[in-house]
Amino acid sequence: MPTLVIVGSQWGDEGKGKITDYLAEKAEVVVRYQGGNNAGHTVEKDGTQYKLHLVPSGILYPEKICIIGNGVVLDPGSLIDEINTLKEQGVSVENLKISDRAHIVLPYHIKLDELEEVAKGKNDIGTTKRGIGPCYMDKSERIGIRVCDLLKPEVFKNKLKLNVEKKNKIFREVYDAGELNFEEIYEKYSRYASIIKSYVVDTTSLLYDLIKDGKKVLFEGAQGTLLDIDLGTYPYVTASHPISGGVTVGAGVGPTMINDVIGVVKAYTTRVGKGPFPTELFDDYGNFLREKGHEYGTTTGRPRRCGWLDAVILSFSVKVSGIRTFALTKLDTLTGLDKIKICTGYRFNGEIIKDFPASLEDLAMCEPIYEEFDGWNENISNIRKFQDLPLNAQKYVKRIEELTGINASIISVGPGREETIVREELMS
Repeated sequence: MPTLVIVGSQWGDEGKGKITDYLAEKAEVVVRYQGGNNAGHTVEKDGTQYKLHLVPSGILYPEKICIIGNGVVLDPGSLIDEINTLKEQGVSVENLKISDRAHIVLPYHIKLDELEEVAKGKNDIGTTKRGIGPCYMDKSERIGIRVCDLLKPEVFKNKLKLNVEKKNKIFREVYDAGELNFEEIYEKYSRYASIIKSYVVDTTSLLYDLIKDGKKVLFEGAQGTLLDIDLGTYPYVTASHPISGGVTVGAGVGPTMINDVIGVVKAYTTRVGKGPFPTELFDDYGNFLREKGHEYGTTTGRPRRCGWLDAVILSFSVKVSGIRTFALTKLDTLTGLDKIKICTGYRFNGEIIKDFPASLEDLAMCEPIYEEFDGWNENISNIRKFQDLPLNAQKYVKRIEELTGINASIISVGPGREETIVREELMS
């Protein structure tokens, strides 16, 4: 049972979409196991860009089964828009499967998200305001509405009515905001139900059978390690578990069914939203990375904060997800820089530390310790063998491997599927 988990090893936006798309060629099943439409993957195929938010990246291969797992919170309107866009681009969605246990994002979740961010003022978290956090809150409070409820009109009506009444009271008495109309939501989401019902199955049983039959299964998450609700830079995190451990719950498979974990690493570091960022750059180097790397959010269009690669973060990701190998992305973005740096540790309270702090107050006081490397000017997008890379690029990759103890099996040298150096075949 060859199964492989792909995790983001930084703050998300590492280029997981391209790596998933590349590995999906060998896989037979691709599974999304957490998050919602608050994240996005951009995949390029034959010169066309596909922006995916809920649909697994393997959808570009018509023969692959693509599963949205129970750990995903599903905005059905957003999903339907995405399906329609893919169809318009000539992509088949016949093999898309949606878990009947996935929770539904509803308009009151989105409104709560927006109101809470405004109420926090300068202390806002910087969410995408897609209602993801409030949906997970309802899930934990055990008042959430799942896909299986949405498909039963009377069950959905009763649960929705109770939720709308409760949320309207909060809107009215806590936020002094307008109320939502139950009938409008019920009618709209009933239409959504009629559209998505043909995709809905018991994905836990389906996935179990597929793995037992020896199918090659690829698990993809959204966001990255440092946005994990438990292990990330809390509270500036997402509401789910992007780490490899999130797979077993979010896809409904046992840990013994997971064979391998690959961490996707951008050749530098970016993050969206607020929170400490030790290697963040506010100079021409940061602007260079942002513009050349097109560092703007797939979902929101927000400019990403950019900084040098941080090996402390990568080592932390290796520990919490059991990463065996790396996929290094956007190495080509560094082309043209005279100097490149890697953070190898932090200076904190007069001491050098190598572990990533839990306290954001401590992290904000950490001063990065850098190693500096000479850059390169050669175009590397047409290179397919590691030994053909410029010597300085090879040195940079090798140092990342030394600092983390993890080899880079895949190196991306451009956005295209073919612009990839493969040093170890995975999913074989």
